[in-house]
Amino acid sequence: MEPSIKFNKVSKFFGNIIALKHISFTVYKGEITALLGDNGSGKSTLIKLLSGVYSPDEGEILLDGKPVKFKSPRDAVSSGIGTVYQDLALQPLMSVTRNFFLGREISKGLSLDFQTMDNITKTEMAKLGIDVADPSQPIGTMSGGQRQTLAISRAIYFGAKVLILDEPTSALGQKQQLEVLKTISKVKKLGNIAIIFITHNDMHAKLLGDRFAFLNRGKVLASGSKKEIDMSNLRTLMAGGDELAKLENELKA
Repeated sequence: MEPSIKFNKVSKFFGNIIALKHISFTVYKGEITALLGDNGSGKSTLIKLLSGVYSPDEGEILLDGKPVKFKSPRDAVSSGIGTVYQDLALQPLMSVTRNFFLGREISKGLSLDFQTMDNITKTEMAKLGIDVADPSQPIGTMSGGQRQTLAISRAIYFGAKVLILDEPTSALGQKQQLEVLKTISKVKKLGNIAIIFITHNDMHAKLLGDRFAFLNRGKVLASGSKKEIDMSNLRTLMAGGDELAKLENELKA
């Protein structure tokens, strides 16, 4: 099966700073690839390359087997890359529907077609398990988990073939985290979307991950399927593998 996304020896430099060096791993549709690593490991830079914010200085990114060079985030979105960031880019005082269609509203004559947009919003969010009784309510009245679901549902509706989720469960309570994990699982079951799940939570990674890529100081420390990765060693790999063991030995000395 052709990977949806393939990073082939991708590097990114900022002057003398090496942000990423020879990054290689694959992402497949119908699967969840957990992207793991400590702060400063290069996760954010990698996602910005894929979402069109930056361009690689070396190597290439392949989308459905073809090399791509995104000129802008808009270019990446047009190619089917959907990114849901931690801050969600939602307007809390605006309605659920207005947030769903923000910048892409449907018009009817000289006015907005709220009936059509309301129906689409309710239908699309119901697909991911959220029943929106009143889509005209301010989105600020919804839970953090429901807002995450709206952002994910919006990305899918507008054509995301690759869905990047940037720490979607951070800053949420346990119940809301569970809502988001269920949503991600439902997206996977659709079967036609490749999911990159960025998280610091090793338990969430174990629950959802089909494949794993561990970054450390701009390099891939390890990558592979659940069968290929030592799942009992997940936390150590997230923290940098041998470097963590070395630190533990130094603290014991």
